[in-house]
Amino acid sequence: MLDQDQIRSMALEVLLVDHPLVQHKLTLMRDVKQSSTQFRSLLREISWLLCFEITRDLPLEQKAIETPVEATRAPVLSGKKLVFVSILRAGNGMLDGMLDVIPSARVGHVGLYRDHETLEAVEYYYKVPGGLDQRLVIVVDPMLATANSAIAAVQRLKDGGARNIRFVCLISAPEGVRAFNRAHPDVSIVTAAVDNNLNEKGYIVPGLGDAGDRIFGTK
Repeated sequence: MLDQDQIRSMALEVLLVDHPLVQHKLTLMRDVKQSSTQFRSLLREISWLLCFEITRDLPLEQKAIETPVEATRAPVLSGKKLVFVSILRAGNGMLDGMLDVIPSARVGHVGLYRDHETLEAVEYYYKVPGGLDQRLVIVVDPMLATANSAIAAVQRLKDGGARNIRFVCLISAPEGVRAFNRAHPDVSIVTAAVDNNLNEKGYIVPGLGDAGDRIFGTK
């Protein structure tokens, strides 16, 4: 796994969340002995923590309220409700944690699968809220490997009007980060780890295997 200095030396445009709790939980998730139940629980917890990082600059406005002591003005979120967009199917494993933090968020889905011969993304489903041009759109997927699915999903959202997009993942590969940076230099990436590389099958090394299979207990 790469540290902050290595990421900078490779000129990768990515924000690494190296908080000790995130890194501890991620190590537990990598362990092949973890059950699907434990894996899902850890993913929800890490997603909860990553949500804080990717939303740290949300706009605020002042609202008049009455506390038990006196009337005052205090900050609340302003603007239209943001949107979490899950790249199916593994992205759904991150939604619960994100929605725990921002339950009022709207939710969209982009269905993509990876052709195992070409490694290209093939779309089979698209359903998102309206008004994307006025909302912050946060795209979630546990893995950024080749980045083909993430690139395709973000382009689909841009075609649908989205202008303010961020991408958050659990683990990324340098190859995927570079490809995503080239395709969407205006979209920031937040990740808990940048691993060493991709293997010949397009899997992240050391990674944690197929996130969808581990979330849902499939093979």
